[in-house]
Amino acid sequence: MAIPLVQVDAFTDSAFGGNPAAVCALPTERPDRWMQQVAQEMNLSETAFFYPEADGYRLRWFTPTVEVALCGHATLATCHVLWSEGHLPPDQDARFYTRSGVLTARRLGDWIELNFPANPSHGIPVPAGLAEALGATPTAVVENSLGYLVELESAAVVRNLKPDFAALRQFPVHGVIVTSVGDAPYDFVSRFFAPAIGIDEDPVTGAAHCCLSPYWREKLGKTAFLAYQASARGGVIKVEDEGDRVRLSGRAVTVFKGDLLP
Repeated sequence: MAIPLVQVDAFTDSAFGGNPAAVCALPTERPDRWMQQVAQEMNLSETAFFYPEADGYRLRWFTPTVEVALCGHATLATCHVLWSEGHLPPDQDARFYTRSGVLTARRLGDWIELNFPANPSHGIPVPAGLAEALGATPTAVVENSLGYLVELESAAVVRNLKPDFAALRQFPVHGVIVTSVGDAPYDFVSRFFAPAIGIDEDPVTGAAHCCLSPYWREKLGKTAFLAYQASARGGVIKVEDEGDRVRLSGRAVTVFKGDLLP
């Protein structure tokens, strides 16, 4: 039996922007090795797989090389597929069982709001060689379960950064978030580099904003943000900080649909 496969651009309102994710709708669970092979074949930063479970869906995310515990843009893409392809009624919330616990999502007009766990950070000394690998001097470095979060001097520095990916790959973390106070109309901007898990630069990263939200809440003294991830494709995220949870909102568009042949 052929398996539906949809490619979606997430955190954007137009095709070829935001972050592309493949979404695979499964009738039942498939072997881990098969899912990893599909993700490698798609060669996108994430491929999502969902299948019915209890009162919702089991959701898993794979890069071309590894399974990850949390992925925002591929969850947004999955929600878009659930509603646009008729798996869920438009007024019914989505519920997912994942390696990061139960995640929910709802439609707000043409935006989709994700309810994710916050990922707070703790301060650390600037790791040796990090400034050289990034090609910029950090003003602060903190660490969380995703990796390093590095504040830089300005949005212009973040946007123009050209890191040494081979050097970044040597650090003992999954990824490096760089960020600064935003240029209008954005409260903050960021980029995310994860060469250690097969993604030199992720175009738009929901999971990174689970780290950025508590960080900028403390720095700016506010709980609602308009954020921009300044990759070449770029993406806009609305962020609401609720302490131990973060609400991330974005839009998504279908780019193409097909089938995985048996």
